[in-house]
Amino acid sequence: MLEEKLKEAIVGELQRQAADRPQSLMVQGANDGNRSEELTVNGKIDLGALVMVIAGSVAGGP
Repeated sequence: MLEEKLKEAIVGELQRQAADRPQSLMVQGANDGNRSEELTVNGKIDLGALVMVIAGSVAGGP
């Protein structure tokens, strides 16, 4: 359960960042219908924002 929540938080944040900066970040594999365990990320990631989302997920945040 926690593992799935963390995966969803990470993928969701990476998709958000990619939507905000499509010229700087591309995420592939996140929308696969088969719930693939692999994700391809190409570009710059705001690590601080990603860490905040993960910490919030672990703490029980939205």
